[in-house]
This record gives sequence, structure tokens and C-alpha cells, in this order.
Amino acid sequence: MRLEDFDFDLPEGRIALRPVRPRSAARLLVVSEGLRDAHVRDLPDILRPGDRLVFNDTRVIPARLTGTRTRPGAPGAAVEVTLMEPGTGGHWQALAKPLKKLAPGDRLEFAKGLTAQVAARHPDRVDLAFDCDGKAFEDALADAGAMPLPPYIAAQRAPDARDDQDYQTIFARQAGAVAAPTAALHFDAPLMEALAARGIATTTVTLHVGAGTFLPIKVEDVTTHRMHAERGHLTAEAADQLNATRAAGHRIIAVGTTALRLLETAADPQGRFAPWQGATDIFIYPGYAFRGIDALMTNFHLPRSTLMMLVAALMGRDRILEAYTHAVAHGYRFFSYGDASLLIPAAPRRPG
Repeated sequence: MRLEDFDFDLPEGRIALRPVRPRSAARLLVVSEGLRDAHVRDLPDILRPGDRLVFNDTRVIPARLTGTRTRPGAPGAAVEVTLMEPGTGGHWQALAKPLKKLAPGDRLEFAKGLTAQVAARHPDRVDLAFDCDGKAFEDALADAGAMPLPPYIAAQRAPDARDDQDYQTIFARQAGAVAAPTAALHFDAPLMEALAARGIATTTVTLHVGAGTFLPIKVEDVTTHRMHAERGHLTAEAADQLNATRAAGHRIIAVGTTALRLLETAADPQGRFAPWQGATDIFIYPGYAFRGIDALMTNFHLPRSTLMMLVAALMGRDRILEAYTHAVAHGYRFFSYGDASLLIPAAPRRPG
């Protein structure tokens, strides 16, 4: 299985730099036996009573920092950091630019007096030791940090005050993500009321999205790629809701690939759920046997990405490429602030 198998042509003008308003006005490509053009606001009519939508309730933190590197005997230099994964005692793994010019012992000074020391440098990241931890760090980060927009947006415009709301879902409760679970960005209060009136249930799970979601795949044989781990949990209440939905013969529909990855990690081989907490590095590509979900709502993804492989695993590579070709030809908007797709496999993806 080669990386080039998941490539497609995407004109730059298809990359959305802002979301549509209202949120539910985004377009929705329904992919099942055929292709159907719709809008997210149509979901109450597309879904069935008894279906359960599963949302990721992670909250994005202001994980992007800009500052100055200082080193004895050397002039200061500009540096940009995106936090990835917390450790203990104020330690964080982070992406950094320029990575190769950082060395252990360097001091990084950010806005509002927030500082860190480079504890170690790796081929793709640095380990940082901040000068504060806990609530003091959260407060300092809120003052000094910015919303970590994806690279394909940040390369074309700077984050601004609109992104503080636009890049946060209405379900955001558990702080810890450095990227938004973007499929859920399309939901607003009127849509949630319409879904409830239709008899469509909802459940929330938590998976803290890491910056590793933006890292390119650097191997040609995709089966050798290793995912960055992400932290999450599934509560006992959520597990009971999911099991009840399945026992009643209704569908579990993940809203976003992060919710899907959490559900697939937590489900047992028979598709049953129990409370779960930990880190997952699950990598889903064609050949994977789904056990936790029946369908997926997700945005349109980057060519040659792990997320393209995930949707190809669910629907089949040829079917997904057909859908993406249709989306490009019909003016759908791509990536985090873009439009959405609802992927419903023709046959149930449940363990036998």
C-alpha cells in the first residue's frame, strides 16, 4: 500500500480560510450507494430516529506561541512553537520553527513573561520545560498563546479574534486539544434542537487532538507509518448509551475522525463498549475491520494523509476518490473550515 494511492488533485482555491455562517449552512456530501448533495442543516431528514451521533468534547487550547530564543554569547532569534503533548511538571512536547537551530539549554521567551527551556531536541520536535505548571501555566498560556490554526490556513493569514470562536465547537468542555475536531464545527443550537426533535440521540467522548495530526507521512509504505499518541477517555455513561443504541439495532455515527478513533480504540472485538481512559495511537487504513461505528461525518481531508486512509478504509479507496472528485468538481470547500461529508458504508461494518 503506497502513499501515492491516496493522492488527488486539489486546486488551492478549494481550501477554506473561513467557515460559513451559520455553521449548519455548510454543504454536506452524502456518500452511500450513490452521491447526494445536501447541507449540514438537512441532517435531521437524512438520519433516522434512534441514530446516535458521537461528538468529541475536547477544547482547543491557545497552543501556538511566538517568542525569542536566547543563548549565552549568541544573538536572540525568533522562534515559533506549537504545543503537542503535556508531560509532568511543566514539560511539553512541541513542534518548533526553526527546529534545527534549537539546542538543549536554550531559553525561549514568549509574550507576557512566559518562558521555557529546551530540555531536548528530536528529529521532529523539542521537549520544553516551562517555568510554571498547573493553573499558573494555563493562565499564562491564555495570555501569551494563539489559536493553533492548521498550517494550510496559517500560511495564508494570521489567526484573529474570529478564530477564537470559529475554531471551537459548541461541545468543547475538556481543555487539552491543539487542533479542533473539525466535523463538529458545523453544529449549532438550532440544528441540535432539530436533531433532538427527530429522535436522534447524542453522546460525547473525549480525545485531545494533537499537533501530530498535521505532520506529513514520510514513508512510501504507509503500513510502516507510526501515529502520534493522543489522550482521551470514554465514561461509563457514554459506554452505556452506546451499548443501548447498538442493542436496539440503531446506528452509531461518529462526528469526526477523532471521535471515530476513540470509539474504535474503546470497542471490544464484538463492538461492545466499556469505560476507557488512556492514550491511543490507532492507525486506520484499508483492510481495517471497523467494530465501534456504523457511519462517519467528517470534513474533506488532505491528499496523502492518514485521514484519507481512514475514510478509504471505511468506504473503499475507489469510492472515496470518486466522492472527492465530485466534491472538487462541484465546488465543495476543503479542510478544517470547509464543508463536510457523511460516509455510510453500503454494508454494516460490525464484527461477525
